[in-house]
Amino acid sequence: MKKIFTLSALLVSVVLAAGAAATTAKADVDIYVDVAPPSPRVEVIPAPRRGYVWAPGYWAWRGHRHVWHDGQWVRARAGYRWVPDRWERDGDRYHYYRGYWDRD
Repeated sequence: MKKIFTLSALLVSVVLAAGAAATTAKADVDIYVDVAPPSPRVEVIPAPRRGYVWAPGYWAWRGHRHVWHDGQWVRARAGYRWVPDRWERDGDRYHYYRGYWDRD
């Protein structure tokens, strides 16, 4: 009986660990579109928050159109600076680059 309990506990642990790994996995996908993003919106930045940096809003591509994502405060990381999400022209198309932390 003890062996069955131990084996069951081990199986549950493996399943939970696999589920956690699957939910934290992140895949970056290059996004290229033929439609230029609209001009950035003017944002009213809320009062500064200690320990946070402002990540400005940006145009994301959803389905077949650009969708605005409001800016937000993100927890600061010591020794890093936030590089905002952006679109860059690449020939006749536009390439989206996700925001990221870069070393100072």
